[in-house]
Amino acid sequence: MLCDHGIDSEPASGVANPGCLATSRVVHLWWGYNFCALKVCGMDLHHIRYFLAVSETLNFTKAAEKCNISQPALSRAIQQLEEDVGGLLVRRERNLTHLTDLGQLMRPHFERIMSELGSARLDARRFLTLEEAELSLGIMCTVGPVRFAGLLSHFSSAAPGISLKIVEGIPKKLTENLLDGEIDVALMASAEGFLERFEVEELYRERFVLAFPAGHRFENMNAVPIAEINGENYLRRINCEYRDYLSQLADTCGADVHLGHASEREDWIMNMVAAGLGICFIPEFSAVLPGIQTRAVIEPEVWRGVCLVTLAGRRHSPAVAAFIKAVRGYQFSDSAKVLLTKITSAAS
Repeated sequence: MLCDHGIDSEPASGVANPGCLATSRVVHLWWGYNFCALKVCGMDLHHIRYFLAVSETLNFTKAAEKCNISQPALSRAIQQLEEDVGGLLVRRERNLTHLTDLGQLMRPHFERIMSELGSARLDARRFLTLEEAELSLGIMCTVGPVRFAGLLSHFSSAAPGISLKIVEGIPKKLTENLLDGEIDVALMASAEGFLERFEVEELYRERFVLAFPAGHRFENMNAVPIAEINGENYLRRINCEYRDYLSQLADTCGADVHLGHASEREDWIMNMVAAGLGICFIPEFSAVLPGIQTRAVIEPEVWRGVCLVTLAGRRHSPAVAAFIKAVRGYQFSDSAKVLLTKITSAAS
């Protein structure tokens, strides 16, 4: 059967097996605001609804009124359903209308089908109208919250029905998650570029700065040339996507550092810096602890672009489309200034 929206339904072959009605979950639906009348195991959903009305009222006239159709049309629908099932469902004897044994057997199966259809309709409406939808957002673990806390707050206010699941990871892992469909969209940077299969849109750029403890000699500098880190204890941020690039840059500038502790966790690195165990390069809008000072890196400057990344050609759900629209329309520079001011004030 071809419905109005152009979706093919599978025709029934032979007499429908009542057992398949209890286990079948193949209901062809048009996921729009309205559902078209289709079939389950070769049986018209309207006919099932009419049968349940007869089962409830045990009166064809009342059942027809309840379903807002004529009595002859209802009678024909019940007869067609009986042909589809392969047996008599309703027996009419003068003023006594009652279900046959087969009708009694089929009734709970039909009720379950209509109940599940109603649940599917409700879930689809909530999903399509963003009343109840879920979005998996991948964020690179080296991206600090300064730039995104305001965005997430704004998005939650604009689309309160969308539940965000934030997945943190390194670029390689987020790339795999995007390809596998485990996340819907990613916010990340890459020193080596992105796969051609991705659609990439740069959201903002941020420079790398040098983080050091209070009282360090770098406090007297407005900016720190990379050559000046020569001889310093350097704390290694293992998940930094620019780690190899920064290491090569230091070698090029003649800066020979003492490699100190290393960690995958940004909070551990920040605590070690605050404790005076060393210095490290961090992105400009990273969350820093009180007592940690930062200065811009120069000679040369180092920048990275944080991008909105999606898989090219993949159709976006309404929730994903709403998020992408919110990200594109958000003023990251303003949010960063406000939050950075708060963090700097707290640190001082």
